Amino acid sequence: MDNRQLKKTRMLNYDADSIKNLISERKWNDLDEFQKIGAVYDFVRNEILFGYNRSDLLTAEEVLADGYGQCNTKATLLMALLRAVGIPCRLHGSEVDKHFQEGVTSGLISALAPATIVHTWAEIFYKGDWIALEGVITDERYIKGIKNKYKNVKGPFARYAVSVKELSTLSLEWQGGDIFVQNESVVKDFGVYYDPDTFFMDHPQTWSKIKNIAYVHYGRKKMNRTVKEIRFREKWDRNIQREFE
Repeated sequence: MDNRQLKKTRMLNYDADSIKNLISERKWNDLDEFQKIGAVYDFVRNEILFGYNRSDLLTAEEVLADGYGQCNTKATLLMALLRAVGIPCRLHGSEVDKHFQEGVTSGLISALAPATIVHTWAEIFYKGDWIALEGVITDERYIKGIKNKYKNVKGPFARYAVSVKELSTLSLEWQGGDIFVQNESVVKDFGVYYDPDTFFMDHPQTWSKIKNIAYVHYGRKKMNRTVKEIRFREKWDRNIQREFE
């Protein structure tokens, strides 16, 4: 196994006190390999809620402090925690079509976004294979809200930051194999990297400073309010399937 798959970097700063304290409190190092992966994955998926951070370049410590994250920032935190407990991991980079975010994005926000968005997920080396943990992005309460909203929809689904072949049967629990939640909207594959630091040097998100300011101070806040509404709202329009007609 390549030592670079366990290495600390600026973004994967698992020597930060907050991360070391978390691992100690949860006693993750006392678990076997399967349990370690599951415990870390479940923490990042469900206790770090799905939401949009101010930057893709946050360190793992900063994502933990935010308490929420999206694909790129959750991948950073997940990788840092996995490496801290001795699980080799790497980053898989890609671009996704922006349209699967519709519902979370709309109007001006959607118009400002580039046609494709940089997208990453963590992969672990487990039992001789590389396993994708992309499912860490969306927390279970959010997924339940989406399923409730679209309970009559069958077949491919690509809305509200979820892009899968079948929503109704979607399970994001760790069971030892690949877990995906957005990969059906991948339009370009950048391959694998040892760390997010290197990946984002090669593939920065490309938009103007003005658009970035608009996203940080307006767009993402509106998107996070929408995500929160989905997570906690109990009833949805019974005719929601019309969106797919």
